[in-house]
Amino acid sequence: MLMHHNDFSLHIYSEADWVGDVNDQASTIGYLLFIGRNPVSWSSKKQRMIARSSIEAEYRAVASVLAETNWVTNLLAKLTPKFQKVPTIYCDNVGATYLCANPIFHNRMKHIVVDFHFVRNQVQLKQVQVFHIQSAYQLADTLTKSLSKSAFERHMFKLGVVAHCLP
Repeated sequence: MLMHHNDFSLHIYSEADWVGDVNDQASTIGYLLFIGRNPVSWSSKKQRMIARSSIEAEYRAVASVLAETNWVTNLLAKLTPKFQKVPTIYCDNVGATYLCANPIFHNRMKHIVVDFHFVRNQVQLKQVQVFHIQSAYQLADTLTKSLSKSAFERHMFKLGVVAHCLP
């Protein structure tokens, strides 16, 4: 259900379940993209490559969602003058968030150099902001992880998904 409002801010919850598949150790990445309070785009995808660390898995999730974010940003900028031009991405991995803002590239992260330059360039140009969010508030967990019933219900409520009881 979409809610009527005048808030055209764009914010995205980006998440990765590092080594989530017990059979092949692949990660699953997911995101939820909101315009104001309305979720308008989401995805969950198992990765083909094996991430060497949780930072790498989360950083690749940020890079993946950034491509979608750029497309939506350009579309909204053409459709409405009320659009807030700097989207915000929320990531619950402090290391990945730090890597987005830190201009020093570490030798241990050379294997993700393309994603690094893509995200870093967008941050430097102030095309996007990347902030840390506590795991308890990470709505994209619903797309990547098995959650407890209470956590799942809490996230569904925040997403505006309501269970309707049949008579």
